[in-house]
Amino acid sequence: MDQFTINLLFVGASFALYIGIAIWARAGSTSEFYAAGRGVHPVTNGMATAADWMSAASFISMAGLIAFTGYDNSSYLMGWTGGYVLLALLLAPYLRKFGKFTVSEFIGDRFYSPTARLVAVVCLIVASTTYVIGQMTGVGVAFGRFLEVENTTGLLIGAVIVFAYAVFGGMKGVTYTQVAQYCVLILAYTIPAIFISLQLTGNPIPALGLFGDHAASGEPLLAKLDAIVKELGFSEYTAHHADTLNMVLFTLSLMIGTAGLPHVIMRFFTVPKVADARWSAGWALVFIALLYLTAPAVGAMARLNITEMMWPNGGINGGAVTVQQIENDQRYAWMATWEKTGLLGWEDKNGDGAIQYYNDQNADLQAMAAEKGWTGNELTNFNRDILVLANPEIANLPGWVIGLVAAGGLAAALSTAAGLLLAISSAVSHDLIKGAINPNISEKSELLSARIAMAVAICVATYLGLNPPGFAAQTVALAFGLAAASIFPALMMGIFSTKINNTGAVAGMLAGLIVTLVYIFLHKGWFFVPDTNSFSDADPLLGTVKSTSFGAIGAAINFAVAYLVAGMTKETPEEIKALVESVRIPRGAGTAQDH
Repeated sequence: MDQFTINLLFVGASFALYIGIAIWARAGSTSEFYAAGRGVHPVTNGMATAADWMSAASFISMAGLIAFTGYDNSSYLMGWTGGYVLLALLLAPYLRKFGKFTVSEFIGDRFYSPTARLVAVVCLIVASTTYVIGQMTGVGVAFGRFLEVENTTGLLIGAVIVFAYAVFGGMKGVTYTQVAQYCVLILAYTIPAIFISLQLTGNPIPALGLFGDHAASGEPLLAKLDAIVKELGFSEYTAHHADTLNMVLFTLSLMIGTAGLPHVIMRFFTVPKVADARWSAGWALVFIALLYLTAPAVGAMARLNITEMMWPNGGINGGAVTVQQIENDQRYAWMATWEKTGLLGWEDKNGDGAIQYYNDQNADLQAMAAEKGWTGNELTNFNRDILVLANPEIANLPGWVIGLVAAGGLAAALSTAAGLLLAISSAVSHDLIKGAINPNISEKSELLSARIAMAVAICVATYLGLNPPGFAAQTVALAFGLAAASIFPALMMGIFSTKINNTGAVAGMLAGLIVTLVYIFLHKGWFFVPDTNSFSDADPLLGTVKSTSFGAIGAAINFAVAYLVAGMTKETPEEIKALVESVRIPRGAGTAQDH
């Protein structure tokens, strides 16, 4: 059986499962559509949250970015994991206790203002739509490779499938679909990693193999990788080279952005009790850790495999891989397959019959290249988003493992896309249409408007996904920055401060969102349209602060503006102060404190 048929079998079987679950658990009421009837067990919710969380950015893109940058991109792991601790401790239980369906509804009621609710809807839609663009980018990469079509065609096919099961199921259907998707994606991520770790280190646990010895040479794996990439003119894999300030701000943006993402917070509205919300976050961390502890090993081992394949004769002095090898050797068949997607490319620029892969911007390598007659790096395109999906092929693993990874990559991208689309649709139908435009709308009409909003969001995300502002994980990082700058401060102040009034909250959210959005557009292009940017992340507007790191500064601006405006305007009403105290302090705590 050929690889294409195996891929179709795995992907087809997984999708039949997802769509079957979505139809079985089809939402019949607004409560089931928005919050799954508030009847989801914490372990189930933790697994669904993990699937919702481990998007194309985590599954497909993150290891690729770590692989080609090394230590400096470990901030993705630190920021995203730390964010869940913040979420579990500071937000999830209090928001569940408040008892609303959506984040915007909480902000509107806490700040006693339809305007605050409307601004929250806008912030939510902007952040979530940016996030969906990253997911659709991943969908395009995965479908493009495993259906052996162009990236654009893969993206369009994926959009149709997302629409099918997200629109039918609502939160109830998506919850149980995501449990199945978690099982698929975690197996798809860890099984190839175990195989590759055994090949390279003899250790079946990738996280331990990463710090073990290379099976063939006997030297530490990371030391061997450092030596190889340094010889090719790249930065040492385990060393810190990036700007420290930007790295700290980036990690902080990811952390507080995690705690402010609406599609993640919505998951905690689905459990029966307040305590279950905290348990859900704890279980989610356990399930997420299985992938996040494996990702650094996947990145490092893949980088070593790729580099050794491009230099199969022992480094620069042994000679590069030949064009003939790439075209005729079965071990290199993956390169021809990925070339069809437009995400991998090579060119024999100097006509010597070999493909030299090296850092042609390195001054020392330029001198050597001139002596050897090289005319630049000939691995002209290696999209970071293909690394995890191509990994089993690079390591020459069995066909069924490649098919499993295909299903896992799609599960990761589509599960998060569905959660985000739910957040967008509930914001439009429940908060905008029912909350502001037509409070008397019927349940049937509200569900219809939610599904129409989903369809529109998919169309917008698909269009922008054709020309994304970065790799999947980088695009998602922009979404985290927007959530960090706009939604997280409003939630924190709403729960922990009685001083912030409606005017302060609205001013803070608008200031944080607008400043961050403008900073991103200045670096990534206005509305992400290519070639409309004034700066680049290589040469940022504000010192060394890249667009992906600005969310932390935007959050600080949000807090500052909110407190400043609140101090200059009318005080928060007493009944709202009492509401905040009742949400934050458990019933009976006041009596206990008095004694």
